[in-house]
Amino acid sequence: MSDTFDPRLVNGPFDDPVLYVAFRHERRALLFDLGTIDNLSTREVLKLSHLFVSHTHIDHFIGFDHWLRCSLNKEEGVDLYGPQGIIANVQGKLAAYTWNLIEDYPLKLTVHEVDGTEIKSVRFSAVDRFRPEPVGKANFDGVLVDEDGFTVRAAILNHRIPCLAFSLEEKSRLNIRRDVLDSMGIASGPWLDVLKRALRADMPDTTRLEIRTKSGDSRDLTLKEWREALVLETKGQKIAYVVDNLYCPDNIEQIVNLAREADLFYCEATFSHADEARARERYHLTTEQAGSLARMAQVRRFVPFHFSARYQADDKRLLEEALEAFAREAAQPVRY
Repeated sequence: MSDTFDPRLVNGPFDDPVLYVAFRHERRALLFDLGTIDNLSTREVLKLSHLFVSHTHIDHFIGFDHWLRCSLNKEEGVDLYGPQGIIANVQGKLAAYTWNLIEDYPLKLTVHEVDGTEIKSVRFSAVDRFRPEPVGKANFDGVLVDEDGFTVRAAILNHRIPCLAFSLEEKSRLNIRRDVLDSMGIASGPWLDVLKRALRADMPDTTRLEIRTKSGDSRDLTLKEWREALVLETKGQKIAYVVDNLYCPDNIEQIVNLAREADLFYCEATFSHADEARARERYHLTTEQAGSLARMAQVRRFVPFHFSARYQADDKRLLEEALEAFAREAAQPVRY
């Protein structure tokens, strides 16, 4: 079975960090960071349901204007998550333009600001010329989005300012045994989605679900019986995305916990290990540190990126250093 998520870095490793994650079986996508996104087609932009911004340094947020221009006619609402200050940042962007002719545009953007243990939400609607409308507040326990098929979690890292790291986790896959379904004489259909939703919602095992067979008879089984007969449960995909942060004990612990056993780990490796002092001064990771984090988190695949332009003359150096650190079996702990 193919993966549910189809992730790709929009730009090269020396360019603005942007991760585009398409859903293979839906007309939908998620975006992690809003650096330059000119390489995305309008069609790809319009698939975006959620935007996750690590912080608003220019190389992580300059693409907001391009997203906005492409999305004014989008019928479905969009949710944007970011760190402390993101609501003011978005409001400032919107205030830079004149909106006297947009009352017929449908776009609604809800901005969720993660601040310590709280998430504050504000909606900006084109019909109201993007005047801020408070939506409410909620507790932040590490989870940003929790839908039937996936969860997005976040950790607040230290980049001298708060910087969010993210994990996208597909919930366990509930695959239907088609051969058993055929042997029971039952056709597939929307009822299977009802079954999966009931199982994901942890409804009582004794809950009964009656389904009509192809011959006109019916099968009335409990959820437990349907699960045991038809459902094969497998582990879902996990993708972690970590950018600008200082290599320090608190950040290390949070990153390792967030990325643990990820199938894909996208992690900044901005400086060479030879320039560790510069990395600390700039609150960034070195190649050695990024590889060490990937190893500690026991990820399956490590993708280092967000390289400093100072190394472009030797464009393979940072990649090779990071992957070597990741592959090292008995490496000494990286100091901080």
